[in-house]
Amino acid sequence: MQKELSEMSLEELWELFPIFLVAHDDKWNIFYDEIESFLKNILSECPVERISHIGSTAISGIWAKDIVDVLIEISKDSDIQNTAKVIEKNGFIRMSAEEDRISFNRGYTKDGFADKVFHVHIRYAGDNDELYFRDYLNKHIKIAKEYEAMKLQLWKRYEHDRDAYTNAKTEFIRKWTSEAKRVYAGRY
Repeated sequence: MQKELSEMSLEELWELFPIFLVAHDDKWNIFYDEIESFLKNILSECPVERISHIGSTAISGIWAKDIVDVLIEISKDSDIQNTAKVIEKNGFIRMSAEEDRISFNRGYTKDGFADKVFHVHIRYAGDNDELYFRDYLNKHIKIAKEYEAMKLQLWKRYEHDRDAYTNAKTEFIRKWTSEAKRVYAGRY
């Protein structure tokens, strides 16, 4: 009998859901449009200020994990838990929670990834560095290709360790996000 995902250790989850990268696919924009429409519908009574496509699938032409990342920004004076409850009631699994950041996934099954996989991040408006990073890499193809090359190098080394994979990218992301926030000051 298979374990439920909630019963698996982190190592078992990483084995079942390894890091894998695929060539850029325009289907990601279609998947984003579908999930954005769904989220707008279920969150129509929530204080949503912006829903955005983030992560590598939102950067043109680079390899990425076949997972569409979504950022939901809610008003700063609202209760993030109320919005989180609506998302959970609509088929998303809570991955992590901090006081002002909650992440969910959809498309993880006991047999591995589903055809469409999403990570949804709820944050308060203005906690959106990913938008600057996305915009900068979409405008600066050389930097985007450097990011892609680094990710491809890290992929096999950290295939079963998502934390190490993410941590290994942090310095690069911080550097270019900082530059993007300087160049695009006040954009968001």
